[in-house]
Amino acid sequence: MGQEGSHNEEMGLAQIQELCIVFMKECPSGALHLHELRRIFGVPSSSAEESLYIETVFHSFDTNRDNALDFLEYVAALHLLLRGNLEDRLKWSFKMYDKDGNGRLDRQEVQRIIRIIYKIKLPTSDVSMTPSDICDRIFDLVDQNQDGQISLSEFMEGAQQDEWVMNMLKLDVNVTGWVLQNCGRLP
Repeated sequence: MGQEGSHNEEMGLAQIQELCIVFMKECPSGALHLHELRRIFGVPSSSAEESLYIETVFHSFDTNRDNALDFLEYVAALHLLLRGNLEDRLKWSFKMYDKDGNGRLDRQEVQRIIRIIYKIKLPTSDVSMTPSDICDRIFDLVDQNQDGQISLSEFMEGAQQDEWVMNMLKLDVNVTGWVLQNCGRLP
C-alpha cells in the first residue's frame, strides 16, 4: 500500500510528529475510533470502496481487538505504512487479505481485497483484467503446492519473485499521498 510512493515522498519526522499531534488533538481519550480515522484521512462516507478499505486497514492495526486504536497502535501503523521495509509491508498486506485470520488465503479473501482496490484504482489505471482474472492469475503464480490456498511463505516468495504479483499483492493505493494530502487539513 503506497510502497513505491512511500519512498519517493517519504515522510519526514516532522510530518509524523504532526500526525501524532493530530491524534492527541482528535483523540484526547487516547483511543481512535473508525469514524475518527476516516475523518483524519479524509475518506468520504460516500465512497463505499474507500470506506471498506479504511475499515480493513483499521482492523488490521487494532491488535487488541477493542475497536479502537490506542496511541501505540496508531504510531505502529504510521511507521509501517509510511516508513516500513518491504518484508514488513508484505506481511501486513497478507494480514489485510487474511480476513478470517487462519494464516492462509483462499480465493474469496483475495478477491475481496482485489475488488476493493480495483474500484479505488480503476479511474486512474489501465487495468484490463477483472478482479476474478487477477485472482486466478495470482493463484496460478503463487499457490506453489496447488492446494487452493496461499500461505504466508508462498505470498512472500510470490510477491518477491514476480513484479506483477508484487504490484497486485502489496495493496498499493498510495496511503502516503492520502496522509500528505490530509494531515494538515484538520484544525
